[in-house]
Amino acid sequence: MKILFVCIGNICRSPIAEGVLKHKCHQSKLDWIIDSAGTHSYHIGEPPHKSSHLICEQNGIDISYQRARQFNESDFKKFDKIYAFATDVYDTLIQKANSESDKSKIILLLDELYKQKGKSVKDPWYGGFDDYEDVFEEINLVCEAIINKHFN
Repeated sequence: MKILFVCIGNICRSPIAEGVLKHKCHQSKLDWIIDSAGTHSYHIGEPPHKSSHLICEQNGIDISYQRARQFNESDFKKFDKIYAFATDVYDTLIQKANSESDKSKIILLLDELYKQKGKSVKDPWYGGFDDYEDVFEEINLVCEAIINKHFN
């Protein structure tokens, strides 16, 4: 399985998800390829936000090696599933898709967890550390659901 997490800048939500799912895959001995990207070029080359780094560190997950990158169309060929963190990110990815096959790979992340479709993961960028804690918990639940869906 090859999974890509996509948010806006690739420094808050998607690096957390990349770290959490890699950690869970390692624990489950799954040889999945996990990556993350952003729809915009705001932070290319930057490490994850300090609060993303801290919340992962507090949960035994190292994301210090990650660097932000921008989503590009070749990602459609590289990945089986492309998880969008918000409806605007989803819409941007759909617009970049060149085929129905590309579009079929794009999933709104919380659709894996909730029956109510169309829900976005809160962007913690404008909040405090407690927002990063909430986002981490939600991402942790979604990553567990992804593994259960595709592995069990």
